[in-house]
Amino acid sequence: MLLLITTCCVCFSQNKQLLYGFHDIPQTLLINPGAPVANDGYIGIPFLSHIHANIGMSNLTIYDIFVDDGRDFNSKLKEAIYAMKDTDYFAVNQQLDLFSAGFAFGKGFEKNKYISFGMYKETNAFIYFPKDYATLAYEGNHQNINRIFDLSDLNLSGEMLAVFHLGFNKKVNKKLSYGLRGKIYSSIFNVNATKNSGTFQTTVGENNFLNHQFYLDLEVQTTGFKSLLDDENSELSNDINTIMKRAFFGGNLGLGLDIGFTYNFTEQWVLEASVQDVGFINYKKDVENFKLDGNLRFEGINPLFPKSGEGQTAEEYWDAVEADFEELFKIDTTNTKYTLAKPIKFNAVLQYAFGKKNNKECNCLAVQEAYKNRVGAHLFLMQRPRKPQAALTAFYYRRLLSNLGIKTSYTLDSYSFSNVGMALSANIKNVNFYIAVDNLLKYKNLAKAQSVSLQLGFNYIFKSNEN
Repeated sequence: MLLLITTCCVCFSQNKQLLYGFHDIPQTLLINPGAPVANDGYIGIPFLSHIHANIGMSNLTIYDIFVDDGRDFNSKLKEAIYAMKDTDYFAVNQQLDLFSAGFAFGKGFEKNKYISFGMYKETNAFIYFPKDYATLAYEGNHQNINRIFDLSDLNLSGEMLAVFHLGFNKKVNKKLSYGLRGKIYSSIFNVNATKNSGTFQTTVGENNFLNHQFYLDLEVQTTGFKSLLDDENSELSNDINTIMKRAFFGGNLGLGLDIGFTYNFTEQWVLEASVQDVGFINYKKDVENFKLDGNLRFEGINPLFPKSGEGQTAEEYWDAVEADFEELFKIDTTNTKYTLAKPIKFNAVLQYAFGKKNNKECNCLAVQEAYKNRVGAHLFLMQRPRKPQAALTAFYYRRLLSNLGIKTSYTLDSYSFSNVGMALSANIKNVNFYIAVDNLLKYKNLAKAQSVSLQLGFNYIFKSNEN
């Protein structure tokens, strides 16, 4: 039960509010392909150009359960179960750039177009807190006679995949730039159980003490696990080769699209917006699905053993009970292919630039980059099975030097109302380094934090020649 609680509360969020709109960093194009571009080209340092990891907790922290405050552990665990809702969730997003690059081009000296491309490995998982399952496991059904438990609380998905991408960005004029990014998803593993339904109820029995009624429509879909788990004699090197082949178009494939734009109302007022991962993956290789459905009734076992001499031993009696139970809850295994849409993400930023204009050493392509300061608001939405995941961020950007920029943020989301973050980007000659950290106020005691985020990377930048 403890594992269930801590697992279902830890969360890796896909919101990158510190990176979005930070035009000094080439990887901002991965979130908004229509963002202003501040370089003539770049090459990401392999495996180091973008590392992203974020951990958080919905409506609970580790400190809440393990704090040494003299209270009984079971009491704290019980409080945690009752405090959480079936809309609290566990989610994971981890990204690692394997390679990436980009370059500007155009007619003559006007380089108003930009191509970027690369490959990254991504891991995602999402689990809603199974409220009724947790309550049933903690309290049992004996003290919940006639209560109907909702089995649709089992709602989860997870995947590991490689993403190959190619983006195009065009600066139309001083007011407008737009961009597109096409993606090929190459799936390595997938598990999905997001359309479950059913109920469980215990009532007073007629032939026994209790009667258990199940109305089930449960299914877990998987790809990528069966072949590896079935081959018990497979060596680790062979498994790694199999995973590598899946990452390079040998697995289940899908297509996706990102779109975005930047519009300058004036030199100082700017709107940026983008939509990511409008796409799908078709799963048809190495598929194994598990389904349990039907209306089932179980009154428990007969507490009276057969009398001696009636031709049935105690062992035979228990074998018959086990066979009946397995027949009642028979899980069907299928290899039916399935298709899943990617969760769509939306970002929008409205910002105002002000302050003394930068000098020519800035070499900025975007109009608003000519100012040293920017303030704004950032809205993030992500599609989820029950309701959208949302976050609202206020931020301040400051260009301290021609080669040094800093951004601070304050974010309201489903994890915390006190998330303060900071990002820094520095150019040392042609090498760009950036780091972004969330929830700085909790770093004295991370056990009390509901979210902690880290992003960092290194790139080789070809500076713009525009003044």
